[in-house]
Parts: sequence; C-alpha cells; structure tokens
Amino acid sequence: AIDIKRGRVVQMVQGVEGLAYSDDAVEMARLCRLENAKTLHITDIDGALTGRPVNTDTIRRMIASVDIPLSIGGGFRTFDDVRDAFDQGAYRVRLATMMIENPDETKRVLDTYGPSKVILNIDAMDGIAAMRGWSESSGLPALTVALNAKALGFRRLVYTDIHLDGTLGGVNLEMLRELAEKTGMRVTSAGGVGGLEDLLKIQELEPFGVDSVVVGRALYQNKFSCQALWRVCEA
Repeated sequence: AIDIKRGRVVQMVQGVEGLAYSDDAVEMARLCRLENAKTLHITDIDGALTGRPVNTDTIRRMIASVDIPLSIGGGFRTFDDVRDAFDQGAYRVRLATMMIENPDETKRVLDTYGPSKVILNIDAMDGIAAMRGWSESSGLPALTVALNAKALGFRRLVYTDIHLDGTLGGVNLEMLRELAEKTGMRVTSAGGVGGLEDLLKIQELEPFGVDSVVVGRALYQNKFSCQALWRVCEA
C-alpha cells in the first residue's frame, strides 16, 4: 500500500495521518518494485477528502516508473474521473463513496470497464461503511453496501476496518469471512496486518473467498522480510 498526501507517502492510522515514510511517492513505488512487489495499492488521500483526484501527476509518474499493475483509489466520484485514471494507465480503479451516493454513474463505469477493472472499497467503522475519505458515516452496514454493489455488477471488494488500519493490530477475520460468504464476491483484506502470523490467518479464509491482502506499515517497518516471504510462498 502507498497512501499519498500532498505528494508524500504517509501512513493513515485509524483514519488519521500518523506517519510519513517518504517525500517521494514515485521513488517509493520503484523501491517496492525492487523488493519484488507484484502490484501496488495506491490511495490518493487528498482526493478521498476533497471528492476529486488530486495527486494525479504523482500517480501518473508512478504508473510510468514501474512495470507492474497499480490499483488506484481516492476521490473517484464521476465517470470522467475514472476514465482519466484508466487513460493514465491505471490497471484498476476502486470506488467507495460514488457507489453509495451515485449508483447510476457507478453502473455506467462498470458497464464500460467491467468488474475486473473496477472494484469496490468498503472502509468500515464498527461495521458501518464510511465515505468521503472516512470523514462521514454512510449509515449503512458494510454487508448492505457489499450486497448493493454485487447487484450492480461488482465482483470484488477491498475491506478495511478503520479501527485496525495502520495499527499493526491484526484484521477483522469475522467480517472478512462474513462478507465473502454472504456476497459470494472475492474479498481483499486491507489494513491491520502486523506480520506473517496475520497473513497466515487471512490465508485460512481463502476457501471462503478471501484471496488477497494489502500490506502497508508492516512492510515499511520491516516486520518481515519480503524476500523471505516470497520464498515461503514459492515453497
């Protein structure tokens, strides 16, 4: 995960900026690639808060600097915003607030680009989906948002428990399993991973449809060796 605020790489902790890792997000993307990252999960924090993509030039340069897919989220509220991201070379775009507030526009995006390229972000506080950069509650349970999204045509969601995000305190395994089982969608866990033990716990949910995980702070703070982890996976 690379979270960008004012062009810098930051760590959001429970929805609030807590740490800064680099003044150069493009260089961070290159470093992640050198560490054998196969994809990058990019969030435009300024975009999420303002309701329109902000760090577009930085993200464009990140896309150009590495030879792996980038998933982009944060501030996508219109069809044109999504189109521009794909025109820049984004591999995937993640929608959150737009799905809740404007399902018709969301359906247009899905019909144009397809559910392998457009995926759902659910960021939840106490089981209730947040929106507008986590600054407001939607009032809707995460499961309701996921089911509404499935009805529109979404096939994958990325779930973040805001209480755990950036804390290295583990993930909400129960919610991950519930979302996967009750929606039949593929689920990516994001936020809270503190080390290899958490990854192995998430891996136990793979039979239910939780098939991937986004890791940020644990990598930045060397909670495990990337290269050693790849060797474990390959074995």
